[in-house]
Amino acid sequence: MLASYMKSRSATFLLTTFLTLNVVTQAQSGSSTSITGTVVDASGAVVAKAAVEVRNPVSGFSRNTVTDAAGKFVVPNVPFNPYHVTVTGQGFAPYSGDVDVRSTVPVNLNIALKVGGSAESVTVEANGGDLIETTSTFHTDVDRGLFDKLPLESQSSSLSSLVTLSSPGIAADSNGLFHGMGDHAENSFMVDGQPITDQQSKVFSNQIPLDSIASMEVIAGAPPAEFGEKTSVVINATTRSGQGLTTPTGSVTTSYGSFGTSTLGINVGYGGPKWGNFVSASGLNTGRFLDPPEFTVIHAKGNEENVFDRVDYQLSKADSIQLNLGFTRSWFQNPNSFDNVLHTGQTDPAGNLLSPTDQRSQIRTFNIAPSWTRLLSTNAVLTFGGFVRHDQYNYYPSRNLFDDLSPIQQESVAQDRTLTNAGLRTALSYVKGAHNIKLGATYQQTFLNENDNLGIVDNGLLPSLTDGNGSPCFVNGVALFSPCSNLLPYDLTRGGSLFAFHGHTDVKQLALYVQDQITKGNWSFNVGLRGDFYNGLTTHKEPEPRLGLAYNIKRTGTVLRLSYARVLETPFNENLIVASVGCDSSVLNPLLGCASSSSTPLSPGWRNEFHAGLQQAVGKYLVFSGEYIWKYTHNAYDFSILGNTPIFFPIAWDRSKIPGFAGRVSVPDLHGFSAQMVFSTVSARFFLPQVSGAGATPSAPSGVFRIDHDEKFNQTTHLQYQPWQRGPWIGFNWRYDSGLVAGAVPFATGANTPVDLTGLTADQQMQAGLFCGNVFPTLTSPLASCAPSQYGSTRVTIPAPGTENDDHNPPRIAPRNLFDIAVGDDNLFRGDKYKWSLRVTAINVTNKVALYNFLSTFSGTHFLTPRTYTAELGFHF
Repeated sequence: MLASYMKSRSATFLLTTFLTLNVVTQAQSGSSTSITGTVVDASGAVVAKAAVEVRNPVSGFSRNTVTDAAGKFVVPNVPFNPYHVTVTGQGFAPYSGDVDVRSTVPVNLNIALKVGGSAESVTVEANGGDLIETTSTFHTDVDRGLFDKLPLESQSSSLSSLVTLSSPGIAADSNGLFHGMGDHAENSFMVDGQPITDQQSKVFSNQIPLDSIASMEVIAGAPPAEFGEKTSVVINATTRSGQGLTTPTGSVTTSYGSFGTSTLGINVGYGGPKWGNFVSASGLNTGRFLDPPEFTVIHAKGNEENVFDRVDYQLSKADSIQLNLGFTRSWFQNPNSFDNVLHTGQTDPAGNLLSPTDQRSQIRTFNIAPSWTRLLSTNAVLTFGGFVRHDQYNYYPSRNLFDDLSPIQQESVAQDRTLTNAGLRTALSYVKGAHNIKLGATYQQTFLNENDNLGIVDNGLLPSLTDGNGSPCFVNGVALFSPCSNLLPYDLTRGGSLFAFHGHTDVKQLALYVQDQITKGNWSFNVGLRGDFYNGLTTHKEPEPRLGLAYNIKRTGTVLRLSYARVLETPFNENLIVASVGCDSSVLNPLLGCASSSSTPLSPGWRNEFHAGLQQAVGKYLVFSGEYIWKYTHNAYDFSILGNTPIFFPIAWDRSKIPGFAGRVSVPDLHGFSAQMVFSTVSARFFLPQVSGAGATPSAPSGVFRIDHDEKFNQTTHLQYQPWQRGPWIGFNWRYDSGLVAGAVPFATGANTPVDLTGLTADQQMQAGLFCGNVFPTLTSPLASCAPSQYGSTRVTIPAPGTENDDHNPPRIAPRNLFDIAVGDDNLFRGDKYKWSLRVTAINVTNKVALYNFLSTFSGTHFLTPRTYTAELGFHF
């Protein structure tokens, strides 16, 4: 019934949208608009060639233009934020004012300059009021001024690295994954109004290239009604545009660094008052594409190629179109551990010695997103857009499937998985008086195809060749099914063949929302209602009220915030089918660790979250923003894994409780010096039982456990100094992580009970840095047991004997401090039209040996990047 209801409602909605557009604007994306204006003198005569600057001292956004012969100016592609506007003209006193951009409705200013000397001088410096925002949503604004000077840890996932280092509430994990406010990948991107809620880590999809982004807003507070599905962190990104660039403007950069990492990139923007084109292309080749399970890099080569193009065209004074195009291809080796390399004495069934494991992956992603904007009046804008995004993930096993055998892997797996997300979106924005209203709808379908081939390569996995009655399991060389084992026909060590799994489903989603930001005096109210209709392997519909208020105490430069959000969380799409129906397969059931013979498909979850925050300006040079957060979720998602294969699949627990605190301290430019500190503490408590998806329930005697994205504290401090505007600069990062919850590390149950270490391989013991007194394991001599008084680890914090508790005192990754530095000059030869730049970056300058995670149920074990150096040379025009 719900499926037919959704089809009829969505068809009606689309028809209505197209009929509305038969009345077929300066182009703007879904997260930006334009600031236009006219500059005149006291008599009303236009002022030509007046210099106009629009800037936000906290985000670092700064755009400059000049008025034309008619006194008019245009600053296109301005993200939503408050801005300080200054206008200077020869013979006139400078003008200074503020404007708040909160809608796609263009902002039009009429500015009158006073003749110089006829009035008191007007300061153009920012004050404390320019540093704060009267909005109920806790967020962080980041502009390209910070992009270019922040030392980023990973070039193959630079966007994830930027979000992790510049935004509060983010716990860093391996391979471009980050946990937003205690959740696993409950993050979404909004790119020029296009929603992207599927995972963007390097093992699932290709990330949006950082070079394509002009600025971004990272929302960690209660999301407004326009955002849905995965909202623990929403990255609202505005891409770069060529509109208004009347001469070609761009750059060519190349770099080389540690692990043979080399890059080449080019971008160029060009346009006029009514059109623009921005295109970028880049390539990466490196010997460390993914984070390996060893500090020593083994089998981790990879390459990536990106192309992005944004086209803007103004059809008339009322109508404009925008087209975003993107394609990314990545190819990479799956990094080996020593367990994957040292097949000492092992042979395949033909008697050939096994070679090191050689598993590889390829991901190809393309995106097409056109949009059409119509200016209905000076107060209203209608936007209509479509999008198609496609991911194809291919995993290739070793050429000799038996090379995949290791102490931690008993199966060889191949995968060909595709995800195609297509949809339509529309929004009407209306600004009048105290109201900023937005109502809209998004309809999308996600087509999933999963094709997996699996074979057993460990002849010890199914040791018995007879059933319980002693009858043979093979007749004339053919394996029999039950009562022997349904796995026997796929045991490659006994002449079996590959098992093939094929799955397809089509997930339909419709979202309707209305919201109003009301500004009245010192008060700001955000009220909204969203409705989500989900029809996948299960169905669900959810009304979601959103409420927020903020009060600005102008005398003290203080903003107080309160907000609430009800959010529907949709299941992860990556390997959704095998997770939801795999337990029905007699072959996959025992391999997935299913608790029963029947599957429980993943269903949407729902969350209630409450926020209380404070923003405080200290003079005009420092601003603090902090938020306390409570999140209560039913059907709390995480990921599990099939053995040591790349088949990661979603699961859901009964519920979760996640309280936490996140904050940011910013020092805007002060004589060339700027600083930012972001920090958070998050508790992620999950409650048994597991309610859907494959996999086995972990042991948690109390029924509560801390999941492996719980972190007591982390912080990033970024310092930046550029003594003079055209001179060299230096950027410095200090990142501290107290450590995520670790996987199954052996611990002492009592002061007199030896610790049993036989459950870990020698390599895993070495990865964890385990020791017994002054004895450390080697690849040939693992530790078997250890007295509690002598047992410890250099990389994992292990609870004292008898104190381990899955909820209150679990094992954790050991705390770590990391330091990064970048030094550069953006104009080496002081050119005006053409400029050369040089940048040298050092990551992990102390060469700290540390783990992201250990035996994570999602991805296993990974080490942080060792000390790396990179030199980049650029030509800018």
